[in-house]
Amino acid sequence: MSQPDADNVRDTILESIADGVFTVDDDWRITSFNAAAERITGVAREEAIGQHCCDVFRASICEGQCALRQTRETGRAIVNKAVYIIDAGGQRIPISISAATLKDASGNVIGGVETFRDLSMVEELRKELRAQYTYADIVGRSARMRRLFDLLPQIADSTSTVLIEGASGTGKELFARAIHDLSPRREKPFVAINCGALPDTLLESELFGYKAGAFTDARRDKPGRLALADGGTIFLDEIGDVSAAMQMRLLRVLQERVFEPLGSVTSVEVDVRVIAATNQQLDKLVRKGTFREDLFYRINVVRLELPDLRQRREDIPLLVDRFVSKFNALQGKDIAGVSDEALAILMEHDFPGNVRELENVVEHAFVLCRGGLIGPQHLPPALRPKESATVVAGHGPRTLQALEAIHITDALRRHNGNRAAAARELGINPSTLFRKINSLGIDIPARPQADSETE
Repeated sequence: MSQPDADNVRDTILESIADGVFTVDDDWRITSFNAAAERITGVAREEAIGQHCCDVFRASICEGQCALRQTRETGRAIVNKAVYIIDAGGQRIPISISAATLKDASGNVIGGVETFRDLSMVEELRKELRAQYTYADIVGRSARMRRLFDLLPQIADSTSTVLIEGASGTGKELFARAIHDLSPRREKPFVAINCGALPDTLLESELFGYKAGAFTDARRDKPGRLALADGGTIFLDEIGDVSAAMQMRLLRVLQERVFEPLGSVTSVEVDVRVIAATNQQLDKLVRKGTFREDLFYRINVVRLELPDLRQRREDIPLLVDRFVSKFNALQGKDIAGVSDEALAILMEHDFPGNVRELENVVEHAFVLCRGGLIGPQHLPPALRPKESATVVAGHGPRTLQALEAIHITDALRRHNGNRAAAARELGINPSTLFRKINSLGIDIPARPQADSETE
């Protein structure tokens, strides 16, 4: 085949590729630019050829992490690196790039080639998914979170006192704010106070306020949190930590909706909805005698129990996306997300600190990751795999299949090995679940003898 024919074949192939393709010479000037590259960037081929690639793409990595430069310096190809470019209309476009060096017949480097794929559709689907599984700033698609989402509007419409139980970092204040924001009181204040963080004297003055002269430094009247929340909602966090004396005063507020500021002899009426929260099990504290039984029944009218993060691992990818977006906005970065391997590590971690710990992990990764995807090397040292360990014991490499196995195993564990119930929660057919169990080598937890539900 003659050279012109070979060039025509090459050009035909490049024009038929759905991904954008361009090449650069030794001076980083564009020498070829296919039709897909024109479509994705909005830049005509005639305008692009001859320009420096950084002037055409204005990508998030052009300044210090140019893929073509890296592959030129290291000799290693770069595959599927997620970045952003600015198109001809000034729009920010997410793309995935791969880069390699170009060599002549003698093996000398004469430039570079880069392919890129438009991820806008993927990004739109991700946003749609986030919106579908986000409720009043709370993220979750697990069965337990969806059940809580279903309850929130009904609870918000009532005036009943609410008790939210959950470990530290599970989002108790978020749920309290959601109840307030969905309620008829939404236009009035939402006032929060951490009861466990203050000694009795300070907690009393913060809650009830004081009159001028009530104590040495009380030079003028100060309204308490209860007065500030009038007409709205007061959130009493960590109520299980308050003393017996303060419990007695809170009981009167709940029973009569009246209180006396320090130094006052006049009762003040207040119209507030009370939402209390604790990281302890109050019924156990009642049995131990450290929490008043009458106060417990006053606040335990409607009870919400928030699950630990390890009980809803399927929410971790959604939460990670939320935190990546948050820290991109706060820090002015363009981190595209988390790699599959890093996400697998996060899915396997038990998160004793729950959602708050996950947020801290993502923030730590933002410090170390300058662009592209967050990888295992950007995670805190305690979560990073050992250099020599390439597999998780008994589960092979950290892959998306490993994530799926974790997800299915957790669902089976929650339903005591009942495949029919687990399949319903996962939204798949029981026969599909059975095939996945076999293909992924999942051990089904033993079911109690009394469990006779038909599979």
